[in-house]
Amino acid sequence: MLYRESGQFKTSYVADSQIFPIRQDRIFFVLLMAVAFVVVPFTGSEYWLSAILIPFLIFSLAALGLNILTGYAGQLSLGTAAFMAVGAYAAYNFQLRIEGIPVLLTFILAGLSAALVGVAFGLPSLRIKGFYLAVATLAAQFFVVWALTKFPWFSNNSSSGVITAQRLDLFGIAIDTPVKKYLFVLGVVTVLALLAKNLVRSATGRAWMAVRDMDVAAEVIGIPLMRTKLLAFAVSSFYCGVAGALYAFCYLGSVEPDGFSLDLSFRILFMIIIGGVGSILGSFLGAAFILLLPIFLDNTLPGLAALLHLPFTNATVSHIQLMVFGGLIIFFLIVEPHGLARLWQIAKEKLRLWPFPH
Repeated sequence: MLYRESGQFKTSYVADSQIFPIRQDRIFFVLLMAVAFVVVPFTGSEYWLSAILIPFLIFSLAALGLNILTGYAGQLSLGTAAFMAVGAYAAYNFQLRIEGIPVLLTFILAGLSAALVGVAFGLPSLRIKGFYLAVATLAAQFFVVWALTKFPWFSNNSSSGVITAQRLDLFGIAIDTPVKKYLFVLGVVTVLALLAKNLVRSATGRAWMAVRDMDVAAEVIGIPLMRTKLLAFAVSSFYCGVAGALYAFCYLGSVEPDGFSLDLSFRILFMIIIGGVGSILGSFLGAAFILLLPIFLDNTLPGLAALLHLPFTNATVSHIQLMVFGGLIIFFLIVEPHGLARLWQIAKEKLRLWPFPH
């Protein structure tokens, strides 16, 4: 009853095509942004801001980039961590070699650098697709890590390839505290998420979904496959590159090439599978689930083991986490392929008709 949209009339095309056409969604979004920008910085502890909320936002942005490519354009990729590495090292080099470059321009150029690499490794998508394309993008994962390790110029002649992110200044304000880093990351992620929401509803987004559903039919109706697929790789890699730059500058502070491993690519892939493939909201839900579930298991399994007198060690807890992740992926692929976002959509549809029967 609270979510019913009866009585909300659209009198113009602009009103009908807005991002949140239902009034309740607009109110919820405004309240969510007010809590995120105003309440959380004053009430959140340093641990919550640095160890939970900042990585949640960064991984949500990376999952959003992968979701654009896989969920909306239908192009499989296993090189997400590689594009994040390109963004991180590109941002480091722009800050290092161009004196006085604005921080926002640094992150934009880092995203564009990742986009160029993404287009280069997206060229095989013009000939192959499916599992073979995933294997082709897997080459980016190994090539980027190899290049960052073998060419010391990228890490300013560091023998191990480790880089330490420079201090960020935004309009003369140093971004050096957890609260400032959180607000900076939140602002970047919010802007890019809204841009992605608009992009997937545009002609470009409809072209991506047409290629995803049947590329031959899309080409027949006049959609250029080459430009559409490469644009999907470019936009996806741009988002992943910005996420990588935030990962290095606002979360870890110091990164190495091996930190952007294949395991990280799989974690981001799990986020969109559990959260919902082809959903902006699903990227955030999946990132929250993947990040919060290990913390929940770490806090509950030892107590449960002590209660049941089970010999649980830290290694056992890690193995149980992997088992739970695998089981959940199988569950969502079988029961609800569209993930948590689809469950939320079903709940909203039921609220529209409640308390009347369906």
